[in-house]
Amino acid sequence: MTRWLDGFRVGPGVAEPGAVVGPDGVSFGVRSGSAGGMWLVLLDPERGDVLTELPFPDDYRVGDLFTMTVLGLDPDLVHYAFRVAGRDELLLDPYAKALAGGEEWGVRPRYRSRVPNMDFDWGDDRPPHIPAEDLVVYELNVRGYTRHPSSEVDGPGTFAGLRERIGYLRELGVNCVELLPIAEFDETDIAGGPPRLNTWGYHTVGFFAPKASYGSPRELKELVRDLHAAGIEVVLDVVFNHTAEGDERGPVLSFKGLDDFWYLKTPDGAYYNFSGTGNTVNCNDPVVRGFILDCLRHWVTEYRVDGFRFDLASILTRGADGGPLADPPLLAELAADPVLADVKLIAEAWDAGGLYQVGSFPHHGRWQEWNGRYRDALRRFLVARPGSTGELATALAGSPDLYAGRGTRASVNFVTCHDGFTLADLVSYDHKHNEANGEDNRDGHDANESWNCGVEGPTDDAGVLALRARQTRNALTLLLVSHGVPMLTAGDEFGRTQRGNNNAYCQDNELTWVDWSAAEKNADLVAFVRGLLALRARHPVLRRAAHPDSDGLRWHGAEPGRPDWSADSRLLVAESRAGDDAVLVVANSDLAEAAVRLPEPPGGTRWYPAVDTGGPVTGVPVTGLIAVGKSVVVLEARPGGGGPR
Repeated sequence: MTRWLDGFRVGPGVAEPGAVVGPDGVSFGVRSGSAGGMWLVLLDPERGDVLTELPFPDDYRVGDLFTMTVLGLDPDLVHYAFRVAGRDELLLDPYAKALAGGEEWGVRPRYRSRVPNMDFDWGDDRPPHIPAEDLVVYELNVRGYTRHPSSEVDGPGTFAGLRERIGYLRELGVNCVELLPIAEFDETDIAGGPPRLNTWGYHTVGFFAPKASYGSPRELKELVRDLHAAGIEVVLDVVFNHTAEGDERGPVLSFKGLDDFWYLKTPDGAYYNFSGTGNTVNCNDPVVRGFILDCLRHWVTEYRVDGFRFDLASILTRGADGGPLADPPLLAELAADPVLADVKLIAEAWDAGGLYQVGSFPHHGRWQEWNGRYRDALRRFLVARPGSTGELATALAGSPDLYAGRGTRASVNFVTCHDGFTLADLVSYDHKHNEANGEDNRDGHDANESWNCGVEGPTDDAGVLALRARQTRNALTLLLVSHGVPMLTAGDEFGRTQRGNNNAYCQDNELTWVDWSAAEKNADLVAFVRGLLALRARHPVLRRAAHPDSDGLRWHGAEPGRPDWSADSRLLVAESRAGDDAVLVVANSDLAEAAVRLPEPPGGTRWYPAVDTGGPVTGVPVTGLIAVGKSVVVLEARPGGGGPR
């Protein structure tokens, strides 16, 4: 069965896609049901020049899988690609575990597939397996988090650089990092306009391959291992809704050259564009489903990641005609897969084609959702929109209107994320300022529910700055006392600004790089967030998995038991209680102060202020308080001590 091809001895391959290293050589496999023939192209690892092209023998083919083992091949001495009969392009292996050619950030890559050494000693690593209700998610961009000179790490903008910041994360109190895409992407792929780099990384080129300029597979494993040792889980932001191949004008990198079913197309053959980026992956095609499942299993088994956040996940519910499916098989398969049984599955439950499924995403008892309605409700309360007090109450309760029967864990709560204003900008700008993106400020969201507190952008006005500081703390406090899974955006804990840019995907500069000097300048805000996280940690009543009933979450107003649900109400008093564990939240979105008489605390306890965004925390028990305008006060029930005021 073996034979010689251009000086290489070859034999039948294993029936698997991708490159598989075995005792006798390297097996290569690639699926194509439409190709009349296929060549394995071996490339010089230094220059990428073609060394040889070996045709896959017909008698080695297994169904639609072209497969062949190159006997005695040292995978360190070659890179590889595929070429389809009748086509000129060299195609990347969709299953490539690593891509070469993109190691230097900002330089146009010359991609080649390569076979990395995946050996790694995990030692006594154990995934933290943190219950979802106990998670505090921290969203960050690997590059932007340590690229700024102020990070003072040895490997800025890399896996190794982030690893140097684990101590900060642990001290802050978060227990899960959600990494913007780390699968290989081409940051230089922005066409036209001023020179810009795609720093968010949402145009995936290599779905199984870590971003080479971030570091090697080994360095990624070291990062995951050390995060686990610090009690921090790792969730990857994965992009299966589209690829870097774009529409008919885009490059042919791999899928386009292999088969025609990978993308959704209109009856006349045009690309559907539900992703806003040119193409839409045909996620519920049987072969594509298998590919996605294989990919996720790879990240779990090889890198031991703890979960995934699916970008524009509503596209994962669309069928071959582009319409949403009532029961999309992909989601059911991911939810039931044994390898994925212990990992978090988080959906961004909408897409750019108008499909919005927050609260209605097919969940199979597994899926969590980025809760966009929570974000909007909290923002609307902060700026005192009509009807927003009732909306906030529902959000604080874990959004039972959206997730009845699913518990609070289904809701991933957030005020900001990478896409949109930072928290500092949310309280500093009425309008987006995206001129630097080169699209005449047309890009980015127009509806932000933001408020500049009186002056647009930077100001020296002490009153405005004080109000912004209070609004910032109000948002953080409400987020971290809400039922559900809170998610912070990196840098919000010390006032990171993008100067009003709410779509900074192409700003690989100080606009998106986290400036760590701000952490020193705003150390009081960092300490405030750390205190909120400690408060949440010591009160299980804030982390209940089930939605609280009317006894476990009581509503009040200026007087106990008298909440004001009118459209113009701007005061909300929420009492979370389970046994002796009780937390009282007083939120006043009005500019005027509000006098509040507190409800009785649990027997044998008194209300102690723990947080007051409007003034200092006194440390003495109270039976009533004055909530200054635009403030949030949090009180916790503790046994005796001192006299009430």
